Amino acid sequence: MADPGADEPSSRSGSTDQAGQGSKDRLLLHQRLAIRELIDTEVSYLHMLQLCALDIRSHLQQLPQEDLDVLFSNMDDIIQVSSRFLHGLQEMASMEEEQAHLIGNLFLEFQEEFERVYKVYCANYDQALLLVKAYRKEPELQQEIQGIIEAAVPQAGPSGLSFLLVIPLQRITKYPLLLQKILENTLPNASAYPILQRAMSALQGVNSNINEYKMRKEVASKYTKVEQLSLRERLARINTHTLSKKTTRLSQLLKQEAGLVPRVFLQFRPHECSLDISGGPAEQYRSLARDLQLEVFLEFKQRLEGLVWKPLCSLTRALVGPQNLIKKRLDKLLDFERVEEKLLDVGSVTYEEEEARHTYQALNSLLVAELPKFNQLVMQWLTQILHSFVALQRDLADQVLRRAESSMVQLPHHRAPEPDFRKLLEDTLGQTCSQLHSFQENFEKVLPHPSTQPLLPGSEYQMQALLTKYGPGKLYQVMSNISGTGTLDLTLPRGQIVALLQNKDTKGNSSRWLVDTGGHRGYVSARKLQLYHMAPSEKALRGLVAPHENFQLLTPEPTPAPSPTVQAMTQVVAAYPFVARSSHEVSLQAGQPVTILEAQDKKGNPEWSLVEVNGQRGYVPSSFLVSSPSPASWGWTLPS
Repeated sequence: MADPGADEPSSRSGSTDQAGQGSKDRLLLHQRLAIRELIDTEVSYLHMLQLCALDIRSHLQQLPQEDLDVLFSNMDDIIQVSSRFLHGLQEMASMEEEQAHLIGNLFLEFQEEFERVYKVYCANYDQALLLVKAYRKEPELQQEIQGIIEAAVPQAGPSGLSFLLVIPLQRITKYPLLLQKILENTLPNASAYPILQRAMSALQGVNSNINEYKMRKEVASKYTKVEQLSLRERLARINTHTLSKKTTRLSQLLKQEAGLVPRVFLQFRPHECSLDISGGPAEQYRSLARDLQLEVFLEFKQRLEGLVWKPLCSLTRALVGPQNLIKKRLDKLLDFERVEEKLLDVGSVTYEEEEARHTYQALNSLLVAELPKFNQLVMQWLTQILHSFVALQRDLADQVLRRAESSMVQLPHHRAPEPDFRKLLEDTLGQTCSQLHSFQENFEKVLPHPSTQPLLPGSEYQMQALLTKYGPGKLYQVMSNISGTGTLDLTLPRGQIVALLQNKDTKGNSSRWLVDTGGHRGYVSARKLQLYHMAPSEKALRGLVAPHENFQLLTPEPTPAPSPTVQAMTQVVAAYPFVARSSHEVSLQAGQPVTILEAQDKKGNPEWSLVEVNGQRGYVPSSFLVSSPSPASWGWTLPS
């Protein structure tokens, strides 16, 4: 008769296998759902970007072009990258077995492109929010913008532009979360698991790098602003926080100057830098630096520690005993002199005083006899350490020269005699110093006048409204921050445009003017306002090209100041960045090469120059250009 319990183990193992298979199936199902979520949300995200870049931006033409450039930044570049990324995701939809593995590789492939495009957008995001905030102060303009956005994207709601502008930031921060969801539903022993881990870590690193880049841009923007503040304005900025910072910095500086704490120096390691240069001298130098840093310098450090550092530490410890004896001898000398004086006066001393006298004599005799020998041994010890250090330096130089020999052969002066090479080096350095000095002199000559203030973000529309209502002769610009103290006084930021209503208050005080900001009226200090005149070149060009327009772009009236004389059809350099405000101007970046076509506008005004930059022509302020000395040809040539 068969035992009915014999089949129980097999049935249990079968049920265990079924449970394990069911768990795997659930994981696989959740993984596919997570992948589907990634693809579907990417489709919606790309569709939203295309709405912003094509539909909404095209209907916001009432805004200045520079405002549109700030609002939408490099959204076109993001669309291109996201389109290719989505195409790669959709191609993998049919490869269910390898889909997770391929998605991990796709994220690793797009890692650098994501960082490149999103860090630019994120760095400009705060400036875009300032524009949005400025538009909200203009009810008619805000209502018009809101209508355009609601017609294209109804789900934007009252947030409007803010809802659209934050979408790219939300997407780049969501990628690691989507990858984590796929990873959580992947078996640890699956081939896709390590790839997904690397991809998630890479996208987290991308977000960290973007945040670091954004922080650096904010710090640079904060400390590159040039403000001309009065003494009263500077004193108004003093608070407990600034006092704490200044005193802490002064304390640290005094510690460094006194040698109590070491100074921190920036270190440059070329072998750790990622150069976007394939081959050539730069890559050879990087390879040589990496070889020296990882092998030669490491060996030199170890030998230096054993042959120089440790012997010096031992010598320092050996000097402690003699130093204590010398110090003690000086103390005993005071006792000895006191006892000698008493012995001369009285003729006798106590037992303790006699003992102190003998102690000094014994100690002094010991030092007189032994200290010269000790000094001689110390000098021999120190000389041996110095010899070891010189030998190490010689060995280091020999090793560096041997390893650099292959790179030196490619230099045109590798066989030059040492005197010729020294002369060549001195001549080259002298020429470079002269070029730098000349460039510095030209750069300092074209500093912009401190009274010229940039317009506030979004103030173009407000300025046009004031110009239409009051005319150009009534427009003034705020030259420093104004804090209203009275009931009818206005609080205005630096750079705002206002219209003059009356050049005195109700009591006849001409130092308080009544102005209109386009939304509020009140009194401000007259000495903080400067008349705002239009540029002649822009007036002429707008009259020729667009006579139907009833507004002119304005620029502050500059104070006559010496400006560099530049000739037509000459190559110069932009000393400062300039943002074009109309189609008749062209934008500049600091340090950008510029070709001057005409050193004046059509009215003969030398303050504006017609230039060509990257194939585009337009007017720029002449004071923003600086003549650069023609650089000598790069390379090395032997002296004749």
